[in-house]
Amino acid sequence: MNPVPPWLAALADSASGMTVPPQMRPPRDGGRESAVLILFGEGPHGPDLLLIQRNAGLRRHPGQPAFPGGRIEPTDPSPEAAALREAAEETGLVPAGVDVLGRLPELYLSFSDFRVAPVLGWWRDPSEVRPTDLHEVAAVSRVPVSDLADPANRVMVRYGDGPRWGPGFRVDGMLVWGFTGAIVDRLLALGEWELPWRREGLTDVFEATPNGLRPVG
Repeated sequence: MNPVPPWLAALADSASGMTVPPQMRPPRDGGRESAVLILFGEGPHGPDLLLIQRNAGLRRHPGQPAFPGGRIEPTDPSPEAAALREAAEETGLVPAGVDVLGRLPELYLSFSDFRVAPVLGWWRDPSEVRPTDLHEVAAVSRVPVSDLADPANRVMVRYGDGPRWGPGFRVDGMLVWGFTGAIVDRLLALGEWELPWRREGLTDVFEATPNGLRPVG
């Protein structure tokens, strides 16, 4: 079993008060309450994050990488409990091996009208993980933070025909973007892992469409 490392304790403190981009700020009223688990562990290549890839047949966010999580049910005593329950259902994770360190500010997914409580956790006693809800989850990955921070793995995603762009990450056969990519990007900065973006030869640019991402250029 591993105690909470100092770098993660510092990240939890910084992330609890992080600035929320305008497009991710929850409305005053409405929205369906949900929670995700942002779970850091210590793997063979250093700190890592637990991500899932959603099933391509889903109606909402098909095929997208994401943090484990889902809707907060009436039987869940807290967002933390909901995030752990969903992670266990989707990946087989054993909640007893996770230390909950706090929450990031509430975020909003306008596409699906979800108010999201991001729960930050430390994988004190890692358990085996795999897709255990095959309807929802196609793959489960522990992605090294060093891979996410590597400028060679970073891409840009344009949303529709407008001027808004967001970060993306090519890791472990996945393209992490959208809501999850935005959180990862912010955590890299807060954790002081961020490296300068490539300014030349950045050819991996994508546009978000209703059917997923398509290359641009």
